[in-house]
Amino acid sequence: MQKGSDAMPNDDQHGAHEPAHDHGHGHDHGHDHGLAAAAAEGAGPAFRLAVALNLGYLLAEALAGFMTGSLALLADAAHNLTDVAGLLLAWGAAVLARRAASAQYTWGYGRATFLAALGNGTAILVGAGVVIGEALGRFSAPPEVAGGTVALVAAVGIAVNGGTAMLFLRHRAELNARGAFLHMAADAAVSLAVVLAAVLMQATGARWLDAAVAIAVSLLVALASAQLLADAARGLMDRVPVGLDGAAIRATLAGWPGVAGVHDLHLWPISTSRVALSAHLVMPEGHPGDDVIAAIAETAANEFGIAHATFQIETGPGPDCATGSDCGAKTVTKQSSS
Repeated sequence: MQKGSDAMPNDDQHGAHEPAHDHGHGHDHGHDHGLAAAAAEGAGPAFRLAVALNLGYLLAEALAGFMTGSLALLADAAHNLTDVAGLLLAWGAAVLARRAASAQYTWGYGRATFLAALGNGTAILVGAGVVIGEALGRFSAPPEVAGGTVALVAAVGIAVNGGTAMLFLRHRAELNARGAFLHMAADAAVSLAVVLAAVLMQATGARWLDAAVAIAVSLLVALASAQLLADAARGLMDRVPVGLDGAAIRATLAGWPGVAGVHDLHLWPISTSRVALSAHLVMPEGHPGDDVIAAIAETAANEFGIAHATFQIETGPGPDCATGSDCGAKTVTKQSSS
């Protein structure tokens, strides 16, 4: 027998239970558990404002870069273009992830959030490589740069990027929002570096500093995107989400009255903000009833943020993992107190 619990962000009914079917299958709907799910839904206004701020600054910075001949400004403007594209991708993926599942996409569209993060990170790396190539070519003959204008524009960038990062601070439990937060925070630091370089150029006349800062900016951005790419790849490979303790979940399930063992436990991300769980529970005394299984699913949701839990109840001893069963990890069997 199986029992499932599915937490959907926009359900209006909370705690409603469908009656079990004749064959013992039932599902619980309407439980919105986990800070990450709330973050994914609540980040919509942050994405809207972030796109508007960064698009306006991008246009101003690109214009200033062309007028002053500053590669550092143009490099940062090109990077801000990927910022805007990345924010739009992440925002669109977050909206898509909340769409209801269909007959063809029975898990919904949550994986779009991983694809968006992967695309965002890839675009950033490509952009960084282009800027570095251009900067290397400028060392032999660095052009004149209006340091005062560069410093002023970059100072505005500190405010814009820093303010944008703060928009995502409280939503950083969700991968795309966390990526946006880290990205914008790094951009604020980059803008600070451009300001310092502009001041030094004016003070020393060292025109090569513009290209040097452009390279440093690109390397910093590429480094910041590496973690985003790694997280997206892990999610697409169904890795247990970082911060989720599979051993603790297994122990919690094994500790329930009547549960003699737990095997074939699987944890995987449905999206960047929702996690699914399936497990076989060995209960020799028989099925405990839908209310007990619902309570186990509720505990998994409350304590571990599991959005969808499915349990198969077995009344026998369960398979021996050593004989080739797809147990995923060693079976945990609750010890008798006698």
